[in-house]
Amino acid sequence: MQITYDPRKLERKGELRGLPFDIVENFDWSCTLIAEDLRHDYGEKRFQALGFISDRLHMLIFTYRGPALHVISLRKANRREIKRYEQTNRP
Repeated sequence: MQITYDPRKLERKGELRGLPFDIVENFDWSCTLIAEDLRHDYGEKRFQALGFISDRLHMLIFTYRGPALHVISLRKANRREIKRYEQTNRP
């Protein structure tokens, strides 16, 4: 999967959060909770994905630009998101 992102945003957000966007390559899509982000009209479809990178749950905001997955934001999931993930993915 081709992954793209804005290098200027990576400088601002990636360094602040200690998460380089290229680690999205390690995002575990097999058990991901994905929902379309309908909070605003962004001019493009955006998605929220809760999934694991290594042993930590992360929130990935992304869109598709052509064949590429374009990273808008990446951060560690907060407590509320972890709880939602756990409730949704119960056996």
